[in-house]
Amino acid sequence: MVETTADSDLLDLRKGRPAAGQDPVKRAQIIEGARRVFIDKGFEAASMNDITREAGVSKGTIYVYFANKEELFEALIEEERGSIFKNMYEVLDHFDDLRKTLVKFGMVLSAKITSAKVIQAQRTVVGASDRIPELGARFYERGPKRGHDRVMVFLNEAVERGLLKIDDVDLAAYQFTELCLAGLFRQCIFSYRTKAPSPTEIEHVVRSGVNVFLKAYGTEKLAAEEQASEPA
Repeated sequence: MVETTADSDLLDLRKGRPAAGQDPVKRAQIIEGARRVFIDKGFEAASMNDITREAGVSKGTIYVYFANKEELFEALIEEERGSIFKNMYEVLDHFDDLRKTLVKFGMVLSAKITSAKVIQAQRTVVGASDRIPELGARFYERGPKRGHDRVMVFLNEAVERGLLKIDDVDLAAYQFTELCLAGLFRQCIFSYRTKAPSPTEIEHVVRSGVNVFLKAYGTEKLAAEEQASEPA
């Protein structure tokens, strides 16, 4: 009797061993090896042979988990995104004071986006997107676009509360995030800075950005609420 792949997988599960391509430890080992290779060589120069050697697995094993370099790179980016940006947008789910919430979120956003890890990942994605545009498009849709949509939801809620008056919420959401990163992101992405900005720098930029944003879109109701909350 010839044993099929499905039969073999079933036997592995019965014996307590993960089926082919299902071992989370092995998958993490491959992704960690890939991370080191992509950081060292960049997407274009990296090869599956390089990753195989760095991860300490056979070529047969690596192809059980990932069909090609592009698929492995996307898996790495998704894992990085999940660990770095986890729970970041929860700040926008609960707010009483609009200004304080915008400052708090802006500081978290700016610190994440300008961190060395995220800057390196974005450089790698940009380099890969030149040859594989659809990879860059998926990165944007699954990351920045989802975050942008969360900011839009928050701003729409503020508009409904009468605290903001915005004709184009989509544009305003982009403007807000750009204000929170003003002068910081470009310096980091082009290596003008050798270190990520300090919390003090980030707070200065974000508070200034929020002031500009609220002067542009804040309503009389917001001004009255803020005035009423000031200490006598």
